[in-house]
Amino acid sequence: MRRLIVNADDLGLTGGVNRAIAECHRRGIVSSATLMATGARFDEAAAMARELPGLSVGCHIVLVDGRPVLPPGQVRSLLAKGTDRFHYTIAEMLRAMAAGGFREKEVTAEAEAQISRLRAAGIAISHFDSHKHTHLFPRILRPLLRVAKANRIPAVRNPFDAPGVIPWRQALGRRMLFTRKAGIAVLTALLRQRWLREVRDSGLATTDGCLGVAATGSLTEAGVRAMLERTPKGCWELVCHPGYNDSELDTIRTFLRASREVEMAALAAITPEELRQRYGVELAGFREVG
Repeated sequence: MRRLIVNADDLGLTGGVNRAIAECHRRGIVSSATLMATGARFDEAAAMARELPGLSVGCHIVLVDGRPVLPPGQVRSLLAKGTDRFHYTIAEMLRAMAAGGFREKEVTAEAEAQISRLRAAGIAISHFDSHKHTHLFPRILRPLLRVAKANRIPAVRNPFDAPGVIPWRQALGRRMLFTRKAGIAVLTALLRQRWLREVRDSGLATTDGCLGVAATGSLTEAGVRAMLERTPKGCWELVCHPGYNDSELDTIRTFLRASREVEMAALAAITPEELRQRYGVELAGFREVG
């Protein structure tokens, strides 16, 4: 039997995102979520998570596209020049790294502050991942693994997509999907083996990889079902972003808007029983990885 963690990112971003994640969990399909310590609706999300003991809750560490928990003066190398905000895109972050930014001690301090905020809110942290998958990169991954180990966080997202679950022929003609798949293929070739070695050496557990990273922003019911048909043996994580596209989301700088409701509908259409009986997949949480 293959195992699948269905993890909803961005818990704490907006009230509509919180509500959607809770609804998907209560339907039995979302088994895990990652909570943003920097989210405007953090307190609401933490209270909700405490009322859902079956939901595995991780820390969605934010080092791009947001503001730090720590005072800006303590993490200046992580911030866009002349602002109190992180860089918005991964490309901006990589340029800053090349110019000497992202000092490991500041990454460590900010990650510790974000994790501490979850702990103070009574969250038993099951794992960590990162907003826009910044922990793909060694300069980010190393300090995050150290902080996770120091805080007895047992697992980390493996952000590399399962091979073959989205064939190249399916991506052709869909510009966003093709671009993301091509980018992920390059990063996988460059970083995956080193990433796995760093995680193994840290002692943290992880999955065999992800489903849906390349499909972020274009995930539909048909797409989810096609990936389930092609999922290899092992333990995998379906990365999703359910939410309501409401007026509060309009205040957030994100390209994931209407797609959040499409993903929510896709998740609602698949039951745990169907996962087992039709696809031979058992729903799991990060507490069971290892």
